[in-house]
Amino acid sequence: MPHAHDHTQAHSSPEKHPHAHKDVDSCCHAADAVTDIPVAPLAKGEHLFRIAAMDCSAEESEIRQALESITGIRSLGFQLGARTLRINAPTEVIPQALAAIRKAGFDPQPVPVAATEGDDHSHSHSHTDSGGLPRLVVALVFAIAAETLSFLAPETLAWKLAGMALAGVAIWLAGISTYQKGLSALLRGKLNINALMTVAVTGAFVIGQWPEAAMVMALYAIAELIEARAVDRARNAIQGLVALTPDTVDMQQADGNWAATSATAVPLQATVRVRPGERIALDGTISKGHSAVNQASVTGESIPVEKAPGDPVFAGTINETGELEFQVTAAASDTLLARIIHAVEEAQGTRAPTQRIVDRFAAIYTPAVFVMALAVALLTPPLLGWTWLAALYKALVLLVIACPCALVISTPVTVVSGLAFAARRGILIKGGTYLEQARLLKAVALDKTGTLTEGKPQLVAWQAWDGADEATVRRLAASLAGRSDHPVSKAIAAGLTGDVASVEGFTALAGRGTEGVVDGQRLVLGKHQLIEERKQCSPALEATMAEHEALGRTVSLLANEQAVLGWFAVADTVKPSSQQAVAHLLRLGVTPVMLTGDNTATARAVAAEVGITDVRGNLLPEDKLQAIQDMQQRYGATGMSGDGINDAPALAQADIGFAMGGAGTDIAVEAADVVIMNDDLGRIAETIEISRRTHSVLWQNISLALGIKAVFLVLAVFGNASMWMAVFADMGASLLVVANGLRLLRTRSGS
Repeated sequence: MPHAHDHTQAHSSPEKHPHAHKDVDSCCHAADAVTDIPVAPLAKGEHLFRIAAMDCSAEESEIRQALESITGIRSLGFQLGARTLRINAPTEVIPQALAAIRKAGFDPQPVPVAATEGDDHSHSHSHTDSGGLPRLVVALVFAIAAETLSFLAPETLAWKLAGMALAGVAIWLAGISTYQKGLSALLRGKLNINALMTVAVTGAFVIGQWPEAAMVMALYAIAELIEARAVDRARNAIQGLVALTPDTVDMQQADGNWAATSATAVPLQATVRVRPGERIALDGTISKGHSAVNQASVTGESIPVEKAPGDPVFAGTINETGELEFQVTAAASDTLLARIIHAVEEAQGTRAPTQRIVDRFAAIYTPAVFVMALAVALLTPPLLGWTWLAALYKALVLLVIACPCALVISTPVTVVSGLAFAARRGILIKGGTYLEQARLLKAVALDKTGTLTEGKPQLVAWQAWDGADEATVRRLAASLAGRSDHPVSKAIAAGLTGDVASVEGFTALAGRGTEGVVDGQRLVLGKHQLIEERKQCSPALEATMAEHEALGRTVSLLANEQAVLGWFAVADTVKPSSQQAVAHLLRLGVTPVMLTGDNTATARAVAAEVGITDVRGNLLPEDKLQAIQDMQQRYGATGMSGDGINDAPALAQADIGFAMGGAGTDIAVEAADVVIMNDDLGRIAETIEISRRTHSVLWQNISLALGIKAVFLVLAVFGNASMWMAVFADMGASLLVVANGLRLLRTRSGS
């Protein structure tokens, strides 16, 4: 189905897409798992807060839901790895927002502006981070000691009290934050993992299973820590790009000397120098020097790009061969790399369709299993003759198994991994929705000029005619073509190397060609029509021209006053990668369609060369819109490649819009649903492949999570499942789906 792209919302802030998520938490990571994430400078109107207890996507969802009804909030930006929330809103709205967050059970603390500036990456972690893994190891030691006492010590009150004390210390060390959040959730009537673990561990302790309660809490906390770090790895995979930009640069001073200067202090239009082997710190335009630049960090292409004066360079890329001087065109906080990172961070905050489905399912699943646990505790003793302690124990085991942790975490970690992998390949996908939808594409509309072709006319063939001297014809044509600004003439001049002569009396013949005197001869260089007017055409010449025009070439003729001296065929040459890219789309079952404003004959010639059978030429921008609608009716879900400006109506109609060459245009990063950072058409097929792999891993994870839960639910009710088994079922499944999702970060492209 076509979607109406409101790019101001869909792409500028993921929080402009509020979804009514239920109050279900996923794997709420241990508060110890805070990682050192650079904090970007605040934009105008932004306020930054650190929320120590916000360590999972479900808690993010709770906060988002709490803020949805507040008028004046322009956007929200969550970064779970750093546990920070950016609120873009007027200052007078902030107190209301903070009150809503606190009512939801969280404690937002403002981050000083100074902590977000400079390059020190300051972090004011909460007190809950201080223990980390050592604290959990100590808790595990106390839990093991409690278990040992329960097995080996005599059944006396003193030893029982000692075991209870050891278990209590272990639970306090490992689970104090879980208890705090669990009690808060229960008071608010929410059944999240913290609430379930709080009830289960407390219940086990009360019925005399304190060694098991302590061990379960310790293992749970350690597994949560491992999981949190794994999830942070996925969420912050793109953050590794931050380290690619140097902190200082060589900037030219007013007196002409060079001095090391902080990258954040370099003004626009300043001249910066970068030596061979160094990373480029800022975006700019080369003013002096030639070099090859490795742009893999931005465009995903491994082959270095030759750079000369006038060419752009981008922050984070590597200058490989020669020294370059360039004028800075963007501040450190506004480089293309910075915008890519910001865009991916925003995309990570959006909810993919599958994630929304899972959230809704989990909202039903958790209360249902909680009710089942109550039924087991209250009904099985009178109905099945179980002891009350046995029934209560089985019910507590069910509570641990009931956690939807693995199920809910299965989607965000997979989607984020897919987004990060695509970004590393130079494919900027603007959210989980588009990542999932790309797999559904059945057709892709491709522009001819600049997408399938180079976009620059080139001389592809020429010949002296009717016995004329080849060297003379080359010299005369090059001289006359060199005086014209017409693209065809420029292509002829560029393709004819060697000496040129002066041209006298040069005249442009509007719509027909050029005229001038070279070496005493009055010459014309122009279209077939001009030669016809001069009565200089012949059947043999027309036959030759027809051959080339059938191939989509433009033929120009050189003639003196007596006869035609030669012909020159110019064409917009097909990119070497286009044929392979089209073949890749066809292998995926996606039909490529050419949409172009060029004449149909030329379009068909190019299409035949690259392997496209559906060709539509002579199209105006409004005609492309109709063409996309026709493709959607004929093929189904349709993508379109364009520049995001001229093709805006068609891009909006398409199910997914692809902007090609995003590294070369600022607007491309803001437009379309997917930005291909270079001009490689093969990246469109690769996007579809990444989408299909992501979808496959998503449903693998969902199946794993539900399958493991189902097995242990049956064992808990009818078998001998213990709390140990329950926690391993819950956290083992969570770690499995996280590890499976992270596979996408290591996937190599098939293209």
